[in-house]
Amino acid sequence: MEIVHYPVMHKEVLENLPIPEGDSLLIDCTTGEGGHTSLFLEKYPSLSVIGIDRDKVIQKKATERLSGFGGRFRPVNAWFDEYLKGAPSESADAILFDLGISMFHYVESERGFSFRSDEPLDMRLNPESGMSAADVVNGYSEENLADVIYRYGEERYSRRIAKAIAERRSVAPIESSCELADIIRGSVPREYRYGRIHPATRTFQALRIEVNKELDRITPALEDAIRVLKKGGRIGVITFHSLEDRKVKWFFKDEAGSENARIKILTKKPIVPSAEEEEENPPSRSAKLRVVEKV
Repeated sequence: MEIVHYPVMHKEVLENLPIPEGDSLLIDCTTGEGGHTSLFLEKYPSLSVIGIDRDKVIQKKATERLSGFGGRFRPVNAWFDEYLKGAPSESADAILFDLGISMFHYVESERGFSFRSDEPLDMRLNPESGMSAADVVNGYSEENLADVIYRYGEERYSRRIAKAIAERRSVAPIESSCELADIIRGSVPREYRYGRIHPATRTFQALRIEVNKELDRITPALEDAIRVLKKGGRIGVITFHSLEDRKVKWFFKDEAGSENARIKILTKKPIVPSAEEEEENPPSRSAKLRVVEKV
């Protein structure tokens, strides 16, 4: 199935990350299928974009989608924090982070990001290295597993879920997304089982964050993003859950409030999607955009 990731708050992103005239550079730290990058390249004919993504499969999709822009799009297969660490200082006119997971990963990747289809329990954005979700589920102690589910999923039934997982894996390894979702569903109270969201949602989020070290990458990446940005340039960060947003919010607040502040905050309150966008693209409902400018 061909799924094209909807570029969240595309109008707001373009409005709040203006690009100067002449040769300029945008670093799209989370290119995905290239939705935001495509809009910037269309709007600014002299713009070049360095598009970073750790997933080779989705990066190939983005490269094909953006092939009409020629050398103006330069894909880089890397984690964004690692790329920015080695990037030249004051080289970019704007830097964008869209920290959401692409629909590609839920629908096409077949790596167990979703509990709605039965897939191998992987969840790695880079399936060539690191621990998979199955390694975490079958290898972590019950206590450590509960801590991960609570810390990264803010799941109130983390202890019950971890206990149920430990009991099941003692019989045989847990290897598929649907198997794990069934275990979680059976471990929580009935009213939670049939609540507003699927009872496995928070646990799956926690496992994905743990496997890809998503939260650990944010602060180092923002530190280097400020260094890499030219004076007067802007950084935009789109988050999709409170754990990400809290890290971004407090990093910007601390940096802007320091004695030798390098940035000023342009969004005292985060920008959120319009009602029309929320209706057209329901996953956008939790999105928040924060923007700062280098001074």
